[in-house]
Amino acid sequence: MPPTYLAPTPQRERKAGRTVAVVACAVLGVGLIGGALAGTWLAANEPGAPAEPVGYAEAEELWHNAPVDTLFPRTLAGPGAGPGGSARTWTRIVVAPDAPCSPAVLARGLLATLRPFGCERVLRATYTDATASGVITVGLVFTRAEPAAQRTLGPGLTTRLGQDVPPALSGPGTVAARFGAPQRASWWLNAPADLPVVVTAVSGFADGRPVARPQSAAGAMAPGRTDATAQSGLGHEAKGITLRFEKLLRTTATAAAKENAR
Repeated sequence: MPPTYLAPTPQRERKAGRTVAVVACAVLGVGLIGGALAGTWLAANEPGAPAEPVGYAEAEELWHNAPVDTLFPRTLAGPGAGPGGSARTWTRIVVAPDAPCSPAVLARGLLATLRPFGCERVLRATYTDATASGVITVGLVFTRAEPAAQRTLGPGLTTRLGQDVPPALSGPGTVAARFGAPQRASWWLNAPADLPVVVTAVSGFADGRPVARPQSAAGAMAPGRTDATAQSGLGHEAKGITLRFEKLLRTTATAAAKENAR
């Protein structure tokens, strides 16, 4: 069966600024520094600017170039992602169509933060754990941020945004059927410095119980917590799956860059 893609949109033209920079580098004969050993391309248009991470340009296009099962695997392993370093396995139960950046798919604080960077597209899917007692919505937010700007975005992002909880994605007829705004229990988000993407996750109970005050993963994982969110490991779930998706995106973008370099 051929792979299903999230969007059949033709690949858009690369940003004019980056194209000009690449042409300038070619004219000057600068080219690739250190070949594959260096692992980065010279993409600066000003002297002293940092190099572009390998796969950065390819990552911008993953939202419509990569198959659904690549971006959102049907099952995802999380060794050491649970409380006390226990293993986790997540199973995909629903995938939403790609969507423009809006309050319907992004928390308002994150949306406002990303607009100056160029918020491109949002992809979301909901997973459940092996016991089907918890559900978690993962968001992949693709931006048009230049590498230097992306580096300023990530540090302390969850803390800076405060109680900016990502929206939940329910799945009618699934264990996530009752997963809505009142059921959100814990969340996490991260903006890796080497990818023009923000990864978000929000977790909750599959039985539909409401949570009066959602906690960031850091708060839910704090020592001494005895509430249901902490005891169920929903903070570990949110942070653990975020880190796995960040790694998955990096691997996919790097593979695409190597393929394009052939």
